[in-house]
Amino acid sequence: MTVVHLTEHAPAVSVPLPDAAGRAVAASRILDTAAPDPYRKDHWVLRAGSKVGVVSLAVPGGDPLSVRINPKVPIARLFFLIGYSLDPRGWRDGDVEVDGHDEVLPALAHAVERQVDRALCKGALQGYRTVEESALVVRGRIREAEQMRRRFGAVLPVEIAYDEFTTDIAENRILRAAVERLLRLPGVPQDVRRRLLHQRSRLVDVSPLVRGQELPVWHATRLNARYHQALRLAHAVLGGSSPEHTAGELRIDGFLLNMNKLFEDFVTVALREAYRGTDRTCRLQDPHHLDEAGEIRMQPDFVLYGPEGAPQAVADAKYKVEKSGGYPDADLYQMLAYCTALGLREGHLVYAKGNAPHAAHRVRHAGVVIHQHALDLDRGPAGLLGEIRSLAHRMAPADRPEPGGPGPGRGSVRGGR
Repeated sequence: MTVVHLTEHAPAVSVPLPDAAGRAVAASRILDTAAPDPYRKDHWVLRAGSKVGVVSLAVPGGDPLSVRINPKVPIARLFFLIGYSLDPRGWRDGDVEVDGHDEVLPALAHAVERQVDRALCKGALQGYRTVEESALVVRGRIREAEQMRRRFGAVLPVEIAYDEFTTDIAENRILRAAVERLLRLPGVPQDVRRRLLHQRSRLVDVSPLVRGQELPVWHATRLNARYHQALRLAHAVLGGSSPEHTAGELRIDGFLLNMNKLFEDFVTVALREAYRGTDRTCRLQDPHHLDEAGEIRMQPDFVLYGPEGAPQAVADAKYKVEKSGGYPDADLYQMLAYCTALGLREGHLVYAKGNAPHAAHRVRHAGVVIHQHALDLDRGPAGLLGEIRSLAHRMAPADRPEPGGPGPGRGSVRGGR
């Protein structure tokens, strides 16, 4: 197997590849750039975008090709962003071990296996599950409507429903699905793969999930507390952008994380947490319209509302790094449209990194100031969350309770994704 190593948003590189392999990469559309090198024969120019992970391509008439894209941020920081975005109040520093891995998939597979092992250390969790089936004896209650519809008055078999105490519950089904998903992916180290096979054997009595269907719903309780971290990582595995399809003669299999979406989720969730305990309402991905006719749709990442229901602040997260010419002007135009539609005099753009932590632009003839904030993802979790709290304090009007502190409100922040 040919292996190509790339880094997200790094400069394009020229890689020796057979023509069939290069065309397979271009057809997969997993990279921002994939084109023949005009200056070097049998070389392709490749450049990764914001997706990180690993993808295996079955090249028609050639050897399989594996494309591995590493993030710019440290692996430990990447897992902090994932964990905090999934559950900010349940996250604790050090919960997820990455064991020195410097690639996404090996680190993820190791972390999932460790958390599943901890979840199953006292045996698989059991719970009640409603079962509906046809039987020759009555158990539970008779489903009379189904009996009439299916049996046309016949006495046997009987359509019944009952509650069964079993390990075949949503929590275990999700863990099994995540383990099996990782076992199908290329790039999982052999020692981790062996341990994952052992975890799957511990869940052998659990029904596998049907691919393509929505994940079963589970609720965090005291009884399933030892499952919480494993389930959150399982959702990251099963909810990631996982190309697994056939396009013509090209088969793609892999796991990819979209850093744009991950950064956006982290910023908006962390801002929401910063306002928890105040009398404000936070709405993520809040739909609005720019025009009075309601034809031009817009959806800011984060809108803060006051106790009277009026917008107080708007923010948009951009996983971009400031270049020598500055940030893209299009971001400023977009934020100006948000401020105009919401009737706000200030808007906030949050970037992954910049040459200065803050810059402000006053729009001519509009009375609107657009702020550009730069987070430093190289900082540790405590430093990053501190930057978010400072940003929330800057966004909040001065005559309101400070975010993160006690206030006269209802004790919790409302709103969601």
